[in-house]
Amino acid sequence: KRIRSGKQDSFSSTIHKIKKMICIFRIYFLLHRSCDLILIAIGMGIWRPSARRAIGLSVPSPSAHKPNTLRAFHFHPWPNSLLALCLPQPVSILLTCCAIALLLFFPSNIFAQPAAKIVLGATQLDILLPKLKSQRVALLVNQTSTLGKTHLVDTLFHSGVNIKKIFSPEHGFRGNADAGEKVKDGIDANTNLPIVSLYGTNKKPSTEQLADIDVVIFDIQDVGTRFFTYISSLHYLMEACAEQKKKVIVLDRPNPNGSYIDGSVLDLSLKSFVGMHPIPIVHGLTVGELAQMINGEGWLDAKIKCELEIVSMKSYTHQSSYHLPIKPSPNLPNDQAVSLYPSICLFEGTALSVGRGTPHPFEWIGHPDLKNQPFQFTPISIEGMAKNPPLENKICYGLDLSHENIGKEVSLKHLIKLYQQFPDKEKFFIPFFDKLVGNKLVREQIKKGMTETQIKATWKNELDAYKTMRKKYLLYPN
Repeated sequence: KRIRSGKQDSFSSTIHKIKKMICIFRIYFLLHRSCDLILIAIGMGIWRPSARRAIGLSVPSPSAHKPNTLRAFHFHPWPNSLLALCLPQPVSILLTCCAIALLLFFPSNIFAQPAAKIVLGATQLDILLPKLKSQRVALLVNQTSTLGKTHLVDTLFHSGVNIKKIFSPEHGFRGNADAGEKVKDGIDANTNLPIVSLYGTNKKPSTEQLADIDVVIFDIQDVGTRFFTYISSLHYLMEACAEQKKKVIVLDRPNPNGSYIDGSVLDLSLKSFVGMHPIPIVHGLTVGELAQMINGEGWLDAKIKCELEIVSMKSYTHQSSYHLPIKPSPNLPNDQAVSLYPSICLFEGTALSVGRGTPHPFEWIGHPDLKNQPFQFTPISIEGMAKNPPLENKICYGLDLSHENIGKEVSLKHLIKLYQQFPDKEKFFIPFFDKLVGNKLVREQIKKGMTETQIKATWKNELDAYKTMRKKYLLYPN
């Protein structure tokens, strides 16, 4: 059932505030007790007259002409503590104010308990296995489709599931093919199951390939961007299954860039395998949510509907942080690269290198003609990552973003800066740029000298409409 995220967020927020208030007063009372021990230890109980009397010391007579006005505001939540007796009253009042300030002004998560561990769709075998009983099963999976250290195919195969074949996306079943490299059919060495490539002669399963199948499982780690092609493979799978009356089960996984939405919405005149849907560059959806959107918005051919089921995650929100245990593609080797990818992938539509053929793809960007830049690198052929990288064996000058502090946005600042510094501006952009950015305007806006703020302002109306539409398909709180 779809979670009504607004009501849940409000209830959760109220409960969290109550817990935080209780925590604050626990800390405040603990502070009193700690001060008691400190005061006793260092012998500072002589500060207050009441304490001096308690230990037999003389007490100076108070001045009749200088009453203690602070005595009128005598607030001690724990009046019997030694702190109330021994600490000067202005200091005690200050401590009370500090406790209140903690409650009012500190970040809401400062006293939050550790987040519960995210339970992936693939790990919920108690839900999945009964759905596969007496079914002929295929899987669209790759190297990220694991339960811990065990591949989903191996787990289901040894659980007695009747698996007929494996479909593989771009980069192949084992995830070691170059970007754009055609992937061949094969045989899985562990199970002897046939592997059918959906990034070779056809990207959409054929009628023959689905003839002996009842249900297809999709379980691939996405990174939350429009141009990451696993969601295009999902689209074609849903379309083929809808046409052939087959069921699709999506085992949901976290979106590492799911905490924000940004970028231009795709102009469908530029529809391609790196952009099939009218969504922004960073769409803020899991693959399960996006599958529901594809179905619900009628984006499949002839607006047909796929029989679709999502095995949702547990303990996940769109603000959950998630470390990818396996790199989702050969050139996204770490969390920094995944976070930079929505912005830096736009450079694939330029003459510059994005660091393919180096240890830091999508963290290093440069070109041989940018000699005024502070950083240099040389792309080389790397088996399993980039066999023939752009600008291979050429010294490139540019930027090292491996330690860049990344905001929650599609950033155009490096794109605009390097365009302005590129010597031959007519050769900076290549035609692929429009497909990546999703419209024909951004290239011209940069050429005209528009600022990042001005360019992003032109995205606002379509982004706002998308955000409203997105709410219908959310499975998890924002």
